[in-house]
Amino acid sequence: MELQEIIIHTTNDSFEVISNLLQEEGANGTVVIDSADLIMQKEDTFGEKYRLNHNDYPETGIYIKAYFLNNDRFPIIFKHISNLLDTRNGKDILILDEHITTKTVREEDWENNWKQYFKPIQISDRFFIVPEWESNHHEKSNLLPIYIDPGLAFGTGTHPTTILGIQALEKFVQKKDIVLDVGSGSGVLSIASILLGAKKVYAFDLDEIAIKSTKANRDLNKFQKQITVEKNNLLRGIHKQANVIVANILADILMDVVADAWDNLQTGGYFITSGIIPEKQHTLRTKIEEKSFRIIQENKLENWVSIIAQKV
Repeated sequence: MELQEIIIHTTNDSFEVISNLLQEEGANGTVVIDSADLIMQKEDTFGEKYRLNHNDYPETGIYIKAYFLNNDRFPIIFKHISNLLDTRNGKDILILDEHITTKTVREEDWENNWKQYFKPIQISDRFFIVPEWESNHHEKSNLLPIYIDPGLAFGTGTHPTTILGIQALEKFVQKKDIVLDVGSGSGVLSIASILLGAKKVYAFDLDEIAIKSTKANRDLNKFQKQITVEKNNLLRGIHKQANVIVANILADILMDVVADAWDNLQTGGYFITSGIIPEKQHTLRTKIEEKSFRIIQENKLENWVSIIAQKV
């Protein structure tokens, strides 16, 4: 499959607005390349450096890469996106380069690029992420492995928002729990929930590539019976009684999940949110508290926040 890659050089503060815009224009998956990753001294489980190619990273800020089908509609979509960014630049977003770049890529080329530097890496006290092409490494560690093939969508599972979600799941998922994963992306949080003892996970996403990615990684970890993947717009129309709901999505979208999360949680259940920039933290916390949730924890990693609430 041939795709068009749009590359936007911007700031972390602009991430949420631009990501929303790209999703509304039909992006089939997005990737964030953060200059902060070059500063962090990441090591994998076996003490080897998590090596990144400096040429792929901006000196400051982030690259947002979005992927669109390479068809007759793409020039129209690209022009529309460019006009929207030009109009909003300097207002609610900041574009760091004058021009937005594009290039044609093949899905298989995108996937192979990850293999140059994506190695098994510990992401929490109990988990490490293992790319499928390094699966033989699992015998060298007593941590719980989450095997993934990142494919086209949603990165490698090592983004701070995913780590915050996993750290919260480690604390609050109990054996035989029912878990709802809203905006499942690559399925990492669904897989982690099962490894922590959950009986069943229902994973929801609206993006076709996300659904494909969640299913592929679910199957890679052999959790076909435990994880059900469905196409759905957040929790709209869902009527289940879960012990834990986890949602690693943008804060503006999380605002629309709060009421349905309350309805789908058992009393005493936990609502775990991640993907929140600090500027949105107070607004989302207020929304959650207005629904009568009790805030249990607020955690921060790099420039991202997670909020854990309990239905009381």
